[in-house]
Amino acid sequence: MKQRLLVRAFSKTLTLVLFHRSSRATFSMASSSFAIKNVTKSNFDSSLADLRQHVRDSDFVSIDLEMTGVTSSPWRESFEFDRFDVRYLKMKDSAEKFAVVQFGVCPFRWDPTKQSFIAHPHNFYIFPRQEMGTYDSSSYEFLCQTSSIDFLAKYQFDFNVCIKEGISYLSRAQEDDIRLQLHSLNESEPFESLSADKEVKDVPLVRMADILFVERMRNKISEWHDDLLQIRNGGSHRTTEDSSESTDQFQTIFFRTRPTIKLNGFTSRQLRLIKSVVEKSFKDLVYARVNDGSCFQQIIVYADSKRDLELLMKEVKESHLKEAEKKIEAAIGFRHVIDLLSSEQKLIVGHNCFLDIAHICRKFVGPLPSSLEEYVPLAQKTFPFIIDTKILLNANNILQLKMKKSSTSLAKAFAIMCPHIASGVGSLGSANNNSVAVEVQVDDMRSSNWNSGAKHEAGYDAFMTGCIFAQSCNHLGIDFTSQSMLIKQDKLQSYINLLYLSWSSGDIVDLKTGQTRTESSAFNTFKIQQSKILFPNVVLIWGFSSNLKAREIKESLAKVFGLTSVASIFHLDKTAVFVQFSKPELVSDFLKLKTEIENKNEAIYVLHPFSDLLEGGKTGAGCYEVYKEICGSPVSKVLFADQAEAVCKLDSKVLGSRAHKTDSFADSESATDTKMAETSGEVLGLVSC
Repeated sequence: MKQRLLVRAFSKTLTLVLFHRSSRATFSMASSSFAIKNVTKSNFDSSLADLRQHVRDSDFVSIDLEMTGVTSSPWRESFEFDRFDVRYLKMKDSAEKFAVVQFGVCPFRWDPTKQSFIAHPHNFYIFPRQEMGTYDSSSYEFLCQTSSIDFLAKYQFDFNVCIKEGISYLSRAQEDDIRLQLHSLNESEPFESLSADKEVKDVPLVRMADILFVERMRNKISEWHDDLLQIRNGGSHRTTEDSSESTDQFQTIFFRTRPTIKLNGFTSRQLRLIKSVVEKSFKDLVYARVNDGSCFQQIIVYADSKRDLELLMKEVKESHLKEAEKKIEAAIGFRHVIDLLSSEQKLIVGHNCFLDIAHICRKFVGPLPSSLEEYVPLAQKTFPFIIDTKILLNANNILQLKMKKSSTSLAKAFAIMCPHIASGVGSLGSANNNSVAVEVQVDDMRSSNWNSGAKHEAGYDAFMTGCIFAQSCNHLGIDFTSQSMLIKQDKLQSYINLLYLSWSSGDIVDLKTGQTRTESSAFNTFKIQQSKILFPNVVLIWGFSSNLKAREIKESLAKVFGLTSVASIFHLDKTAVFVQFSKPELVSDFLKLKTEIENKNEAIYVLHPFSDLLEGGKTGAGCYEVYKEICGSPVSKVLFADQAEAVCKLDSKVLGSRAHKTDSFADSESATDTKMAETSGEVLGLVSC
C-alpha cells in the first residue's frame, strides 16, 4: 500500500517560464520552472474544454491522486496475514474515509514530426462540498492523518486554495438521487424553488406581529387585485397613496405577459406568510419562485382563467427543470473529467494505483461494493484499460534489468528510467542514449527544458508516471510510429488491467477476469512468509492484557495443544494477535476450550494455562472470517480490540452466522489460500464478544 502524502501546491494558476516568450514558443535555452496547468473552480470550465481535446488526441493518459491519508488505524495497514478479500476491504475503508484533494491528469500524444511525446500536465484542486443544498443528503465528512497534514504544512501546502477554490463534484449515484428528488418535487410542488427548502403551506400565527402583517398583506394584495380587475373590465385605475417603502416592496411587473407583483425586501418568514395568504384568499393568483437570470425571485402572478393557470404552471415547471439541469451540471464539477476519461476509453496509466482507482470509483461513481468480486466489474466498466507501471517494472525481465533490481517507487523509477527528463533536458541528447523525448505543453507554450518539478504534487506525479510508461514501452521495443493503438500492442497485453492489491506481498487482481494471484517476484518482502500461511488454520485473539507478549501467548497455547501446535504468531497491534495453528481443527478446539474455561468456576480458571490470556474477562477470539467481517465494518476505532468490541455489539449475530460458513471468495483463491476446514461439527464462530 503506497504511503504517498500531499505536498504544497503552486500558488499561481499556472506555473510557467518566468520570462516572456511569444505564443507556441519552444524553450531550449535557460532552464525554467516546470510548466503545469493548475486548475481550480475559477478556471475549470475553460480548462475542461482544452482537456477534452488533449484526451481525444492522446495515446494514453497518466493519472495520480493525493489524499488526506491512507489508513484510518494502524491495524488497517497491509499485513502478511491479509487475504485478497481482506486487502480489498482495507482499501475500501481508505477510499471511503479519506478525501482526494489533488488530482493529476496528464495526456500524452506522440508527435511523429518531432519524434517525441507531447505531455499536457494538469493539476486539479478538488474539494467536496454540497453544491445542491438540501437536495444533496450525502455526508462529506472525511478523515485526515496527522502525519499527512504535518507533511502538507511542512511544504507550505495552501489549504485555503484547496478548500476555497477546490472544484466540487457529484458522483453518478448522487446525481441520480438528486434528479429523482427534483423530479418528485417538481411533480408535487411545481412552484417550489430548486434552491430553497420545502415550505409548509400553513404557517402558524403565533405572534401578534404575524397576525397584523397577514391582515396588512391581504388588504394590500386585495387592493392590487381589485384594481387589476377594474382596469381589465374597462374601468379606470384607482388613485392610492402608497408609501415609497410599500411601492418598493410591491413592484408591478409582467411575467410572461401576465400582470405580476414582484416581492422585494421581505424576510423568509414574511414570504411564507404572504404565500399562505395568496393560496387561501385568491383563486386567480399564484405565488411562485422564478429565476430572473441572476437569482430566484418571489412573485405573485395573475391568471385570468383555468386554462391560463395550467399554462402558467407548465411554463414555471419547465423553467424550474431548465434551472435544475444547469445547477446539476455545475454541481457535477470535476466528475466531468472522470466521465471524459471513461467515455474516451483511453489507456489509463497509474503507479501502484489500486487505491487511486478505488477512490475514483467511490468519489465519482458511487458506493463501493462489499466484496472484491463485485468491485472488479465496477472498476473495469469505469476504466476498461489500465496499466500499473509498478507492476510493469516488477514483472518484466527487460525492465527489471534496466531498474537493476532497485526500488520501484515513483521517484526512483523516474530517475532511473528517465534520467534525461528528470534532469530537465527533455528531448536534448535523446538520440544518443536511445531515450524517448518528451516535451511539455501548457496552453500555447511548449517546453523541452526545465527544472525538476514538485514531486508528490498530483500533476507532476502524473507526468512522471507517464514518462516512466513511455520509456518502458521504448525499452520493450514498441514502435510509436505505427498506427496501432497502445492497448492493442501484444507486448503490453499481459500487463493491462493488472493491479496490486498489495505491492509488498505481490498480491495482484486481474480486472479482466476477477482472478487473483501472488506475484513471484524478488521485490516481494512477504513472499516467503506468505507461502506458509494457511488461512483455515488462523485464529484471531484480542482484548488480552497489553503486558502479554507474543512469546507468552505461544507458550500458553503449546502447553495445551503441544509444542508444535503453533506455527506462527503475529501482532496486529498491541491489543490483538493472529495465531496460525499447525492443523485447522485446532482453531475450533481452541474456541471451544476458551468458552468452556470461561463458563467454569474461578478456581479452575486460575490454574489453567490460559489464565493469563483470559485475565480480565475481555479476551475475544474468532476464526479468520470474523477478522474479515471486522475489517469490512464501517466502524472506525484506533485499537483493534475496541474495533472488535464495537462491531460485536452492533452485529454479533451476523458475525456468528457468517463465521460458520465457508467463504466462497476464499475458495477461489490460489493454492496458498486453502479451503476452510470442513471438519464435521466444528465451530468456527465468534467467541466471547
